[in-house]
Order: sequence, then C-alpha cells, then structure tokens
Amino acid sequence: MANEVGDHLREHRAGSGRGLVIELVEGLLLAVVAVATAWSGYQSTLWDSRSAASYGHSSKLRIQSQGAQTTAGQETLYDSSTFYAWLTADEANNTTLTNLLVRRMRPEYRVAFDAWVQLDPLHNASAPPGPAFMPQYHNASAQQAAKLDTQATAAFDAGNHARDIGDEYVRVTVLMAVVLFLTALSQRFTFRNVRLGIIGLALLMLAFSIIQLVAINV
Repeated sequence: MANEVGDHLREHRAGSGRGLVIELVEGLLLAVVAVATAWSGYQSTLWDSRSAASYGHSSKLRIQSQGAQTTAGQETLYDSSTFYAWLTADEANNTTLTNLLVRRMRPEYRVAFDAWVQLDPLHNASAPPGPAFMPQYHNASAQQAAKLDTQATAAFDAGNHARDIGDEYVRVTVLMAVVLFLTALSQRFTFRNVRLGIIGLALLMLAFSIIQLVAINV
C-alpha cells in the first residue's frame, strides 16, 4: 500500500514538473511573440511612412519636371520664331534687324547659331537645316526636365519598394497574431498531448515568422 502511494506521489510530481515546463514554454512564447509583433508593427508603420514620403517626393519632382518641360517648349518656340524672323530679315538684307535679332537670341541658341552661320548654310547644301540641328545646340530646361523626370521615376519606384516591405511586415504581424492565438488556445486544454501539439504548431509558426522577419531585413 505504501509503495502504491509513493508511486502515485512521484507520478504527481512528475506531472506537475511537466506542467511547469509547458507553462514556461507558453510564457516564453508569449514574450517572444509580444516583442516580435511590436517590432514588426513598428517596422510596418515606418516603411509605410517612407513609402508615403517617396510618393510625395516623386509627385513634387514630377511637377517640377513638367514645369521645366513647359519652359523648354516656350524657349524652343522663341528660338524658332527668332530664327525665322532672322531668315526673313537676312533675305531682305535688313542688317539692322538681323543684328537686333541675333542680340536677342538666347545664349544657348546663340552658340549653335554662330556655329551654323560659319558653315555658310545659304550656300552649303550639306549644312544642317537650322541651328537647332547643330551639335552645339542644347536646351538646359529640356535637360533639367528629363533629369527631374528620371528622379521622379526613381522616387516612385522607391515608394513602391518601401510599400512592399511594409506589406511584408504586415504579413509577419498576422502570422505572429496566429502564434499568439495558438498559445492562448493551448492554455484552454488540460490534456497534455493536445496542449503540446498546439504549442508545437505555435513554435513552428513562430520559427517561420522569425525567418520571414529576418529575411525582410536582408
């Protein structure tokens, strides 16, 4: 009889010890999940903010690009009208007007115009049809517009990338919520095997979530 009582006490103590281990594992799970969820949520918010900032910067650059492109178009129109007026005055041998028009040319256009005139285009069939076709011709506003447009595209792509990273953190946060649910669910069962099975599943999902979390930062 005494032996049976002793065996029963030892089994009870062993069961209590195993129960304590399970509770410790559950507590550790909850602690890890809490920290990981907080970190993932913070990173998600952070990357969403970066995405919004990049989109805003992209819009600003795009507006500046459009403004520079409009200026470039106006300058091109001015160059063309000035050149055609010069051709008309030159054909009429109006030296006073041609000199005035040359002085009113934009500096960028004047460089190409002078190079074009040196080719004697009125008697040289191989000369370009106008200063705008000369290699010396450049429009700083058009170049600035192209540069700003490229930067706007890069900023927009950066916004998309930041948004994708934020979405990855949201997915990890959802996985952590499932782990938290499973951990809380395991505490509702008194059957040790069922409890261990749920905890095991929670541990697997936690490991997968942490791997995903680390992979985002690589």
